[in-house]
Amino acid sequence: QVQLVESGGGLVQPGGSLRLSCAASGIIFRLYTMGWFYQAPGKQRELVAAITRDGATNYADSVKGRFTISRDDAKNMVYLQMNSLKPEDTAVYYCNVVYVSQNFWGRGTQVTVSS
Repeated sequence: QVQLVESGGGLVQPGGSLRLSCAASGIIFRLYTMGWFYQAPGKQRELVAAITRDGATNYADSVKGRFTISRDDAKNMVYLQMNSLKPEDTAVYYCNVVYVSQNFWGRGTQVTVSS
């Protein structure tokens, strides 16, 4: 059974930083591309960043230079370091993996950027 559990969200002031974590189980983690998505109220869920099993990364244009995705295959963890946060980054952030052609999601973690 695939499980993804996010943590690390919270309230932060503009310009601040947060580090999100996602613990994965039920898959051979090192074989899969992992992704972070966000969903703001009333909007569609969108890709923030992804990292392949080889460590290649890609980012949404809106977060390039501010966010960094990384993974620790020994711990079955994927991380999202978020710096220089802006109010428009406010959203629920979800961890994602595509396994056997199905999308799996965690429950999400809320990030609120506000003064």
